[in-house]
Amino acid sequence: MELWQEMLRASVDSGKDLVDRFGFEPELAEKLNALFHTRINPYYLSLIRYPGDPIWLQCVPDARELEDDGLPEDPLNEEGDSPVPSVTHRYPDRALFLATSQCSMYCRFCTRKRKVGDSGKISMKYIQSGLDYISAHPEIRDVILSGGDPLMLTDVMLEKIIAGLRAIPHVEIIRIGTKMPCVLPQRITSSLVSMLKKYHPIYVNTHFNHPWECTPEAEKACGMLADAGIPVGNQSVLMKGVNDDSDVMLELVRKLLKMRVRPYYLYQADITKGANHFRTPVSVGLEIMDKLRGHTSGLAVPYYVIDAPGGGGKIPILPQYVLGRNGNKIIMRNYQYSIYEYPDVEEEEMKLTDDKSIEKKFLRKRKSTQRKKTYKKEKQEVPVQ
Repeated sequence: MELWQEMLRASVDSGKDLVDRFGFEPELAEKLNALFHTRINPYYLSLIRYPGDPIWLQCVPDARELEDDGLPEDPLNEEGDSPVPSVTHRYPDRALFLATSQCSMYCRFCTRKRKVGDSGKISMKYIQSGLDYISAHPEIRDVILSGGDPLMLTDVMLEKIIAGLRAIPHVEIIRIGTKMPCVLPQRITSSLVSMLKKYHPIYVNTHFNHPWECTPEAEKACGMLADAGIPVGNQSVLMKGVNDDSDVMLELVRKLLKMRVRPYYLYQADITKGANHFRTPVSVGLEIMDKLRGHTSGLAVPYYVIDAPGGGGKIPILPQYVLGRNGNKIIMRNYQYSIYEYPDVEEEEMKLTDDKSIEKKFLRKRKSTQRKKTYKKEKQEVPVQ
């Protein structure tokens, strides 16, 4: 048994543990653990500095999770976009592939609480149906392995899935969504990265939310992935009491970049049942973005996005930099709130004065569309060598 597996076995993961370790009332502990399972491995537990700190809030259950907040269990309508149990296919050219229900630490703000931790809802028995679906849909060129956390699987089981995806000719990119570099960096081993590098291009998106998570162990894990040629990106969630402060976020993104992790997304917290106490006003996220842009490297500035309720996809939200127009000049402000004018290039408007002009415009668009379709068909029919 490897070290990371031994650490998992020593996790806080029961109602009794919540009573003994954190002083919960037994009845409350059992209710919380029944609603959404608890698992805090010894490494992540060691990062807690005091009760209620940013690490504690992410991993220790809270009585507010039991409140009837009226929010949906599936805010992003993932089930509606799931043609088979293991796949969510929302975007045209990419799909989410759920490999396991298990995590090494169950985040209390999880947007997939309804099924994470439940092996009946996310199971290895659905892997083949997922591979079959992806194989049958040549428009899918990018697959994101998620769960649960895919790195909860052994190297052997994980390689079977990745090899299955790599055997599909139209799958160009494989991404792994894992929180292991943050919550259990001991999982990133030399044998794991040696296996992953056989299947390039492989990308990893991980999940750091606070600077205290950027430990020497985490830096080593991210460095091993980077040294194997695997680009690592980070997706943070904006949460009240955790990182809803521009100085905290600035420290986090700077530390991530130093660890060779590219800040990728800052998510507005989803409207998930049992996690409403984490949500902040959108104005807080915009203020944070305003304090990042121009005050640190552009490489360290993530996209601030809202995953649209109901399955509309990620929508980027930006502070207001364009203030208006003065004739052909655009009035802008920079990160220091200094005002600048930019002389815009005026486009010559297309004059559609008769039906023939309209017909010509339509034919140009149709020919362009037909060329794209022909190219796509030819690309799909190229025989595999």
